[in-house]
Amino acid sequence: MEGQTRWLTNQLGQAAESTLFTAYVQMEVLEKSWVPSSFSNPTLPPSLRDLIAISLTTVCAAKHNRSFNCSCLPGHGWNASICLHHDPCHRLNFHPCNYIIFHHPNIGYCQLLPPVPGNLNLNPALPSPGSTLTLAMLLSHEATQLSWYLQPVRKQTPEMLQPGTQVYLSAEHDRVVLTITNVSIDWAGRYACRFVSRGFSWELHQLVKVPLQANDVLRHPRELSVSCNAFSGFQLRCCFPSINLSYAASWSPQYLPNTTALLSRTPGTQCLTLIVPSCPENDTKYTCKVQSPGLDPVSIPISISIIRDQDTTCPQDSLGGDWNVTKAGYVAQIPCPMNRIGMIERHCGAKGVWGPINSSCTDVKLVAMFHRAQLLLAGQGEPKRKVPQLMTQLRKHVAAVSSPSDLLALLDTVKILAQVVTRARIELNCKTLEDFLKATNDLLELDPNSIWAPAQAQVPSVSSAILQAVESLGQSLHPNDHPFYLTLPNVQLQTELLEPMTPEDYSVSFSTHPPLRAKISRHALAELAWKTGHVSITSMVLNKLGHILPMNYGQGLRDLLYAPPGLVLSSSIKDDNQTVTKVEIIMDFGGTEGIPTCVFWDHNLFQGAGAWSKEGCETRMGDTSSTTQCICLHLTSFSILMSPHSVPDNWTLTLLTHVGLGASILALLLCLGVYRIVWRAVVRNKISYFRHVALLNVVLCLLAADTSFLGTSLLSLGPNSSFCLPVTFLCHFFYLAAFFWMLAQALVLGHQLLFVFHQLSKRYVLPIMFVLGYLCPLGFAGTTLGVYLPQGKYVREDTCWLDGKGGAIYTFVGPVLVIVGVNGLVLAMAVVKLLRPSLSEGPQIEKQQALLGVIKALFILMPIFGLTWVLGLAILKDRGNKFSHYLFTVLNTSQVGDKVLIILVTHDHLAK
Repeated sequence: MEGQTRWLTNQLGQAAESTLFTAYVQMEVLEKSWVPSSFSNPTLPPSLRDLIAISLTTVCAAKHNRSFNCSCLPGHGWNASICLHHDPCHRLNFHPCNYIIFHHPNIGYCQLLPPVPGNLNLNPALPSPGSTLTLAMLLSHEATQLSWYLQPVRKQTPEMLQPGTQVYLSAEHDRVVLTITNVSIDWAGRYACRFVSRGFSWELHQLVKVPLQANDVLRHPRELSVSCNAFSGFQLRCCFPSINLSYAASWSPQYLPNTTALLSRTPGTQCLTLIVPSCPENDTKYTCKVQSPGLDPVSIPISISIIRDQDTTCPQDSLGGDWNVTKAGYVAQIPCPMNRIGMIERHCGAKGVWGPINSSCTDVKLVAMFHRAQLLLAGQGEPKRKVPQLMTQLRKHVAAVSSPSDLLALLDTVKILAQVVTRARIELNCKTLEDFLKATNDLLELDPNSIWAPAQAQVPSVSSAILQAVESLGQSLHPNDHPFYLTLPNVQLQTELLEPMTPEDYSVSFSTHPPLRAKISRHALAELAWKTGHVSITSMVLNKLGHILPMNYGQGLRDLLYAPPGLVLSSSIKDDNQTVTKVEIIMDFGGTEGIPTCVFWDHNLFQGAGAWSKEGCETRMGDTSSTTQCICLHLTSFSILMSPHSVPDNWTLTLLTHVGLGASILALLLCLGVYRIVWRAVVRNKISYFRHVALLNVVLCLLAADTSFLGTSLLSLGPNSSFCLPVTFLCHFFYLAAFFWMLAQALVLGHQLLFVFHQLSKRYVLPIMFVLGYLCPLGFAGTTLGVYLPQGKYVREDTCWLDGKGGAIYTFVGPVLVIVGVNGLVLAMAVVKLLRPSLSEGPQIEKQQALLGVIKALFILMPIFGLTWVLGLAILKDRGNKFSHYLFTVLNTSQVGDKVLIILVTHDHLAK
């Protein structure tokens, strides 16, 4: 109770002066109602008889456990020290210090509040979606313990705001700023700034409203084609969330005949459904308009197309749902089943054939969990409290995964949680880590064909991202919970906390099949910084993950075919919450057969999809014949790649390639010189003219291609070089052009063999040869660049040539194989022509001369027609065959030397 009391300073009445002052008095009022005149009772002490005003400050309610729930009346507040030392009645509201629990006889009282020591300003007053929201607190007095809260529109409890991907906090002397980027309706609600100043706890509030945007409104269907011949009506629906701005929805065009608009509400959502019972006369665009007073409307169009008698349509179908008759070129949609969010779509092709069914339906609980994780990463919520809650729910949600979209939503949630733990430097307790690893174990049990493979087809980096998340979360255990051991069918974890004076090597073994051991020497451990006096080592084995990771290989691993690795070993060291990567680790993998290669998973290769790499790892024979020892100079996730063949010596092949290409370039230059001398002598008729024009262009194309290829190899231009892309394009174009000119030469020879007495015209044949020789390869090369470059699958990771994994290499291999096949038929025709008159009729000497002619023709025509490139098929089929590698390199790098011999021999015959 606060009263203003007149205190008589001169009790003898000798002075008339008086003093006004404030006093806090604790009283028990037994009556439920009382009036200030009660204090004029003569039985009261003299000091209370002269009260001139009285007001209550605190009201308490007694509880059965001898405690009191006390609250302050308006204009009064608890001292900050009282709030600090007493529990609030409600922890989940904006005012935890309004209601405080006291225990008899210690009961406090509220005090008169001074003027508010700050002012909270919002800019802009109505933030638009995607803009930046700024809340600035201007302080008139020093403030401490400042924190920000948001109570979203659709939540009953406030969320603490902390720095995140969207939330930024800054403070100066008298100004504290909260900034939120990329605002959406998730950031609409009541904001509070809580701080301590002048001995009191203060809270200043600001209501923030965010308008809807088009992405917030869901429509069904997106487009629709209807047949008036079999019309039974249709419904259009648009749904939007309920927020702190009042919105009204309507359909346009208005005054549609016989249509009915129905508004329905569910918790947090409003839907407006338009029922159209009669078939529209023409194609119509219906628009759902959602508008708030004073704001521009949000318009969501839905196009309705009328199917005419002459239109091509896809028939009614029941595969995977009820698909109505749909006009060609349109996409039919059906809603997801109960408790799933998304849409099921099916495209009707131009010829009236249904395409595959594409479903984005995702379990509503998985979507909600993913959304909570997104907001947590953005800065909405307390990571230390929310991460364990979400981890506990993970395993239950893994059991709900029934489609690739479910898996993608769950894996995105795991990836975000790993980012939150890393950003906030959260240390997990053993229970939380165990919950996560059990969920990971169940994830690895999901069907790799029906669940994992389609998910990876949509997002190639999904399995690499989950491995990275497991690596990050696995090493986030709190130091007090070491050592920790967990054995599951697909996950085994062992952690240990080492002291700086540890005299022994760190060694760990796992009871896997085959067995697996890892060791870090004490000398390697001694080189660590030991910033906190101890380091934590985490070793984890993941089973079945190797079958899920994409079969991507880094530099030096692409020449062989490998079986998917069975076990993946992940090792990490943390020193003062910092991950240590540069440490030598020795691993023994048992049960190895064939040719083993020690590898680690590099998350940065293949544009983030990840790949196996052997960089920094050495492969040795183990203690037994079936054991392989891997020595790597860094820590990450390791495994063994098994191949039935070994890779040929790359250094020898490289040297042969350089020497062969150098000799080839010299031979090409010599060939051009010889042509300059003997051109008039060798070109005697149209047939020889066409043949030598083709041969000359083959020489020019090979000279340009070989020079480009050899230049990149000698200069060691990697895929990151700015010259790599144009060199790859030029090599692709010129090598293809060389083959197309070989095809032109073969076609001319084939025409000569089949139509002996038919003369070819230069006017028509020569332009056709140039179109075939240059425009066709240019079309292939340009299309390949346009299709595969945006996908990041154009250039290989290790050299400036077409990527073999994404399919770009087949735009070279395909045309080459076709050309080689056609040229092979022409060669067979030539051989038959040589053998037919001689072997059947002539004497023995003529037969021998005919055979020599056939052998000579094969020797000359095979390299001219590019038939030696067929050896490339053997290399693609069996990349470990050393003989195929060496023979292919020798024959094709020296291929043009035969062309010089052809010209010289031809010139020699002419001279004779």
